[in-house]
This record gives sequence, structure tokens and C-alpha cells, in this order.
Amino acid sequence: MSERLKVLPQYLIPKQALTVLAGKLAGARAGGLTTGVIRWFVGRYGVNMAEAAEPDITAYPSFNEFFTRALRPGARPLAEADFLCPVDGAISQFGRIDRDRIFQAKGHDYSTHALVGGDRDLAIQFQDGEFATLYLSPRDYHRIHMPCDGRLTRMIYVPGALFSVNPTTARGVPGLFARNERVVCVFENDEIGPFVLVLVGATIVGSMATVWHGVVNPPRPGEIREWDYAPGQVSLRKGDEMGRFLLGSTVVMLFPKKRLAFNPDWAPARAIRMGEAMGARG
Repeated sequence: MSERLKVLPQYLIPKQALTVLAGKLAGARAGGLTTGVIRWFVGRYGVNMAEAAEPDITAYPSFNEFFTRALRPGARPLAEADFLCPVDGAISQFGRIDRDRIFQAKGHDYSTHALVGGDRDLAIQFQDGEFATLYLSPRDYHRIHMPCDGRLTRMIYVPGALFSVNPTTARGVPGLFARNERVVCVFENDEIGPFVLVLVGATIVGSMATVWHGVVNPPRPGEIREWDYAPGQVSLRKGDEMGRFLLGSTVVMLFPKKRLAFNPDWAPARAIRMGEAMGARG
């Protein structure tokens, strides 16, 4: 079966309604029912609760609080590297941006301009730069951390579709990561200049949140929203938490030309852990 046919049902199902419903259910505090769902999820996906700051599943009043659980101290030591991997998950793709084109999967690419919500002045800063697309599966730790020090300058909410972001969908839906709902976080670093972390939504991803704003979506107004931040208003250190997904998704990072040389051990589909070495300054 072709990849296009495999994802055809996603064009037909009511993705927005399913996502709203999933968000409500995940936020519900239903006592024993909630605990039962969490217990099923842990068994189904092999979640390692020994890593959690709170390993007792009965201590989580809602599925969202379980899903965005903190890790125990020392569970993710930070590597001695210029750039750290910001999430647990798997590498979807990474490498050089070809002018303004980002490789998605065989036969598919998309533009930096589309990814960041149509801002050409922002997108051009990453022409011929570097990108990394990292996929978080249901079993993974779902907090997102900083790959390097950064001062937040802008945040852009971009409305969009809510396709799944799993590898099959990435191979079957053109321009997937520039079509789905997303939150674009723009940072500045003294040594490398601007860089971007894009939190990409997906089917049943109830919401995305950042540490400085809280929940960004919902609401879902159907139009681009922007926030600007004064110098020094939000500064985060390498390894600090910057956001989280309430149900899993994908992070896309953009860096300027010749600022990042990726870890030679990295390869598409490789499993990754937050805090491991992502690369060195180029």
C-alpha cells in the first residue's frame, strides 16, 4: 500500500473535534477511572515510571499531569556539548537547509518561510542553515528543553491542520510540519545569533504550553497570533525546560548557516534522549 493511501483516512476524520475531545478527557479528574487509563497506557507503551519524579501512577489526578510528568533528579544528565538534544524521542530528519527547503521525507520538503508562519524576514536568517526534526512518541518524556542558552524575542502561534506526525504520515502528507498547527519560539544567542524551536501539534495533541506563557492553545482562533518579548524578559539556560506537549508531537529546530555541526552519531530513526550531545558550534 502506498504511503498516500495509508494516510488517506486522516483527511476524512474530524481531526479538530477529536483533538478537542481528547484534550477535555485528558484534563478530567476522574479518580479510579483516570488511574485505570494511566495504568493501561503505561503497560501498552512501556513507559518507564522509575524515571519519574513521582513513580506512583495513583498520584496523578489527570492524564495530562501524568503525561507531562517531571523526571527524577539525575535522570537526564547534561552532556558537555555546545548543543544538547532538547527532547526524548527519535530523529525524524536533520541536516542542511537547501536554500529555504527543509527535507521531510523521500519526495517531500517544505519551506522555512511556511514553517514560521509566512515571515520572510525571519525565514531568510536560516537560509542554507541547519535543521533537526525530532519526533516524540507516546511513551516518551514530553517536556522540551533548551538546546543552548537563549533569550526569547518572539512567539508565533500558527493555526493549521492536525494530522498525525508519526513517520508514516511524514512520508505520506506533503509539507506536514508546515501544515499542522504550531508554536514558533524565536530565540537569540550571543554566539550563534537567532535560532528557532517550533512545537508542532498533531491529532489529539490537546495543547502546547511554554514555561513563560503557559498553555498557548486552546484557544484556537484560526489566525496567527504573535507575542514580542523585551530583551532580558525571558532568558533560559542550556538544558532548562522551555515547554511541553499535552500528548505527543514533534519539535523542529532551525539554526543559521555554519553555526552547528551535528553529532556524527546522529542518524534518521535513531533514538535520542534529552541532554545528550546534539552537536558542536560550526
